[in-house]
Amino acid sequence: MKTFNRYQTSVVAAILLLFALQATAQQDPQFTQYMYNMSVINPAYATADQGILNIGGLYRSQWVGVEGAPETGTFFAHTPVSEKIELGISFTNDNIGDVIKENNIYADFAYVLPVGLESKLSFGVKAGLTFFNTDFSGFVLQSGDQNSDIAFNENINQTFPNVGVGAFYFSDNYYIGLSAPNLLTTTHIESENGVKSTGVEAVHYFLTGGYVFDINPNVKLKPSFMAKGVSGAPIALDLNANVLINEKLEAGLSYRLEDAIAAMVNFRVTPDLRIGYSYDYTTSNLSDFSSGSHEIFILFDVDIFGLRGGYDRSPRFF
Repeated sequence: MKTFNRYQTSVVAAILLLFALQATAQQDPQFTQYMYNMSVINPAYATADQGILNIGGLYRSQWVGVEGAPETGTFFAHTPVSEKIELGISFTNDNIGDVIKENNIYADFAYVLPVGLESKLSFGVKAGLTFFNTDFSGFVLQSGDQNSDIAFNENINQTFPNVGVGAFYFSDNYYIGLSAPNLLTTTHIESENGVKSTGVEAVHYFLTGGYVFDINPNVKLKPSFMAKGVSGAPIALDLNANVLINEKLEAGLSYRLEDAIAAMVNFRVTPDLRIGYSYDYTTSNLSDFSSGSHEIFILFDVDIFGLRGGYDRSPRFF
């Protein structure tokens, strides 16, 4: 691992302090293109699309230019196994400066009920493990003295169980979801080397929604939002507006309250493959140190039973 100078270590240590505050900051990774990564934050997210396996991945490099800035990768796969049951898995890796690493592995279960002629309501639960690791081996806090702060003398390797719940009301043209993907408030650090501190994974709540407006047969407007709340921190709010052209090219803007403005674009390369990119311009004080954040995603649908060739399937917009 590379050696950190005092300035670099100060930045990373400041981030570590955020993790050490009990329920006073938002700790879950954030995504600009969350609408294409929904199963990670809501276990009730379902397509009710029989015979189709949905696979997706997303990578985010946040606050480029800041030493020790977070990098996050996610992967998910889910499919209906009956008219009312949808199963899935998800994996998230959050890496802060190669010092803090957190991996989450979950299995998702959603129960889908028809509501009216075109809408459905699903209830979901996710369960899995969180692997939390730190590596202070490369820290040099003062010239020639690696042990000047006893709080960094020992690495941490812990595993925690976790569960989450959610609800998702949707049709082909709109959705609204409410979820809490991590319900267990696990404590990462209680006492290390005589230093009393806590690092608690607080419960985060997500409210999401979106609608598709048909401007004309070739153009659709897709506004959406996500609100995220956690005890001790202000509400985080994302407001988005995308335009879909010919059901292939999609582009739009996003505003994260008091944090960033983002541009998004994605393209349906084939009927089963979509690739997207977003760039966040930071509007907070971090803009003095960061050139912004980058995010890419890929979505792929696998027609397990070859059903698509047999009927005219309605396109999915979310």
